[in-house]
Amino acid sequence: MSSYIRKIAINGYLISLDLSDLKEIRRLLSISSNNLNQYAKRANETGSIYKTDIEELKKQQDELWEMLREIMSRLASIE
Repeated sequence: MSSYIRKIAINGYLISLDLSDLKEIRRLLSISSNNLNQYAKRANETGSIYKTDIEELKKQQDELWEMLREIMSRLASIE
């Protein structure tokens, strides 16, 4: 947000951003959080969790971080 305000102050114009990527990441984060809650519930009930479940969570998190890095890179390049 501070970068956006700085650009407005320096350049004197507003930048219209397409935030659909951020909405998608928010949706994916919600799904990932729900999955994590289900795994935690299962672990609390049974005392165990499957290694494949942990690997899937790690994979989801890695994908989300990569998407965020790409978006941040594109936002930083806006002039």
